[in-house]
Amino acid sequence: MAQHRTHDFRIVTAGDSAVCVEFEERIDAEVNGRVVALAEAIEAERIGGVRDVVPTFRSVAIYFDPLRTDFDLLTERLERAAAEAPPAVTITQKPIRIPVCYGGASGPDLEEVARYAGMTEAEVIARHAAPVYRVFMLGFVPGFAYMGTVDPRIAVPRRSTPRLRVPSGSVGIAGGQTGIYPSETPGGWQLVGRTSLKPFDPSRAEPFLLKAGDAVQFYPRAEPDV
Repeated sequence: MAQHRTHDFRIVTAGDSAVCVEFEERIDAEVNGRVVALAEAIEAERIGGVRDVVPTFRSVAIYFDPLRTDFDLLTERLERAAAEAPPAVTITQKPIRIPVCYGGASGPDLEEVARYAGMTEAEVIARHAAPVYRVFMLGFVPGFAYMGTVDPRIAVPRRSTPRLRVPSGSVGIAGGQTGIYPSETPGGWQLVGRTSLKPFDPSRAEPFLLKAGDAVQFYPRAEPDV
């Protein structure tokens, strides 16, 4: 892949119809804030030939039609937009609150997480529900939001053996990240609860409940509504 570095980011070509803008190689709210700002700026410019703009933890992938796109012009715009992407991150929007039934059949790994953390299940629940999480990116399956950062005391690693079926709505922890399984799928995250909300529903006007840059806060509820 061809690449060149400028400022504190680099632009990397990925074949003849995609290019990536990469920032620092770390999972960090400030870095991700620049990623989201860049993705929004590119989408707002409506550059001819650009098919899709996909933000990740630390990079933005831009997919384009090589027959309709002036690559040199695209690169110039990307360099300008990336240089202008704001380095500071301030969460100003109201968090999206998500109800979670913790433990029991809804959260079969809560006991294991409590054992790992050396605390009670109630303490694990309190620590998981306390932060306002940042949605860093969507991936894996439609609507799966990678959120962080989990309290390090309950940041248990993934399961050594993934489950073949994780119920939709399951809320899991994997190291410093937490997330919601939007559909039944195999998965290795430690399941601490389950929510009735649907992260992805193609029948809604806006199928995706969450997007990169959103703020999220979980709160316990006594009974599952799933």
